[in-house]
Amino acid sequence: MSGTTVFWYASRATGIVALLLLTAVLVLGILVNRQGRLPGLPRFAVTDLHRNLSLVAVAFIAVHVFTAVLDTYVHIPLLSAVVPFASGYERLWLGLGAISLDMMIAMILTSLLRGRMNRVLWRAIHLLAYASWPVAFVHSIGSSKDLQQGWMLDMAIGCAVIVAAAVVWRLAHAARQVPRAGRVAAVFAQHTATTSRATTSRATASKQARRNRESVTR
Repeated sequence: MSGTTVFWYASRATGIVALLLLTAVLVLGILVNRQGRLPGLPRFAVTDLHRNLSLVAVAFIAVHVFTAVLDTYVHIPLLSAVVPFASGYERLWLGLGAISLDMMIAMILTSLLRGRMNRVLWRAIHLLAYASWPVAFVHSIGSSKDLQQGWMLDMAIGCAVIVAAAVVWRLAHAARQVPRAGRVAAVFAQHTATTSRATTSRATASKQARRNRESVTR
């Protein structure tokens, strides 16, 4: 491998790995419930896993961008990494990559400032993570000939299928849950039912104890 091709290979390799990591981050975010938990895992483990995967994905994206800029085969200005459609080479596909990167940067910065931001605003910006994946996916398919054929194409299709399956599962799970407006009534009804069962159990136990005493007296 010559010095003129090392950046070319590095850019494409890190781009593929970044796509896999972003898929894992997105799927994990979709599957996590409102309490930030996954079946069989405590909340802190899910949070650590999601954060660490995100950091590793960002690291690979950074290497992907810088190696693409350093590659001398084509001229890609560094500014085009964050300014959409600023590159003369593969303007559309690289522009989509810049849009996806900008979304991720906004998500990261707002996550760091979460304690100082309005919760509604933070959540609205954080949802950009869901929009950044399909944009990054289209960028990857369009800009990389490797992902347009062979086993790499199968891998890309597999990522899309996994994300679609996770979305369907989350929607089905949400449909089975009690709507937010009805949660108070549902909790109250559950509490009433539990109290009623407890009262009935105590009454039954009291009657049985009384019968036992009467039988002993006789």
